[in-house]
Amino acid sequence: MDRPARISTKTEVQVKHRHWLTNLVIRLFKEKPLGTVGGIIILTMLLAGIFANFLAPYGMNEIDMNLRLTPSSPQHLFGTDALGRDMFSRVIFGARISMIVGLSAAFIQVALATLIGIFSGYLGGKFDLIVQRFVDGFMCFPPLFLYLTIIAVAGAGMVQVIVVLGLVSGIRSSRIVRSAVISTKVNVYVEAARAIGTSPLGIIFRHILPNVIAPLIIIFTLAVGVTIMAEATLSFLGFGIPPPTPSWGGMLSGTARKYMFKAPWLVIWPGAALALVIYGINMLGDAVRDIFDPRLKGGLGRYSGVKKKTVNKR
Repeated sequence: MDRPARISTKTEVQVKHRHWLTNLVIRLFKEKPLGTVGGIIILTMLLAGIFANFLAPYGMNEIDMNLRLTPSSPQHLFGTDALGRDMFSRVIFGARISMIVGLSAAFIQVALATLIGIFSGYLGGKFDLIVQRFVDGFMCFPPLFLYLTIIAVAGAGMVQVIVVLGLVSGIRSSRIVRSAVISTKVNVYVEAARAIGTSPLGIIFRHILPNVIAPLIIIFTLAVGVTIMAEATLSFLGFGIPPPTPSWGGMLSGTARKYMFKAPWLVIWPGAALALVIYGINMLGDAVRDIFDPRLKGGLGRYSGVKKKTVNKR
C-alpha cells in the first residue's frame, strides 16, 4: 500500500512586533552605522551640556589676564582667549547652550507645525485655503531675514532666539505635516470612524495624529541641527545670545576674528564642536528618515502592531 504523500500547507502566525522605539534603536545599530555614530555624538554633547559644571575645569567666565592667548597646555587643553578664559570650559558650556536652544526651538517648531498642519489638512476647504495662503506669503521671505528682523525688534537673548527660531521654522514645516494628514484622512478607517459619529477631535487624536508621528520625529531630529546652526549664525552676527554667555557662534565672532591668525585655536575649537554636532545630527536624522520611510525596503512606515510570519507545516 502506497504511503500517503506529504501535503505542504502554509499557515500565518501572528507575531507581535517589538515596541517601535526599541525596533528603531535596534535597526539603527544594525543597519545605519553612520546614524549610530551620529547618535553617539549627540548623546555625548547632550551629556557634556548637562554635566558641564562638573566636566569644565574652570568657570565659563573665569578671567586671568596673565594667561591671555595662551596656547594648548596641560592646564588649558584648548588654550585661552583674549581675556584669559579657558577655551575648553567655554566649549563645554557652549554645548549646553546649543543643546538648550536646539531642543527647545525644535520642540516649538514641531508643536506649531503639528497644530497648523493637522487642522489645515483635516478641515480643508476655506480654512485650509486661508491658512496656506498665509504660509505661502510667510515662505516668500528668507528665514535669516525674518530672524534678524524679529530679533531686532524683540531684542537679543536666549528666550527670544528660541521662540523666534521655533515659530519661523514651525510655520514653514507645517506643509510637511499637512501633506501627511491629507494622505491619511482618505483612508477607510477614518471614513469608518466618521460614519459611526466620532467627533473631529476624536478622529484627529485617535487616527490622524498617530499616523503622522513618523514625519514629526524626522522633523524634530533635523530641526535640532538647523536651529543650532541658525543660533550660531545669529550669535556670530551679534543678534543671538549676548556675551559673556559662551555660544559657539559668539565665540567665533568678536575677538576671535581679531586674533584668529595669532591664536587660531580661538576659532578652531568652537568651529570643530559646531561642525561635529551638526554632522552627528544630520547623520542621525538621515538614518531615522530612512528607517521610517515606507517607500524604502524595510521601512517601518506606520509601524503596525503585528507582522505576519509564514511557516510550513508538513
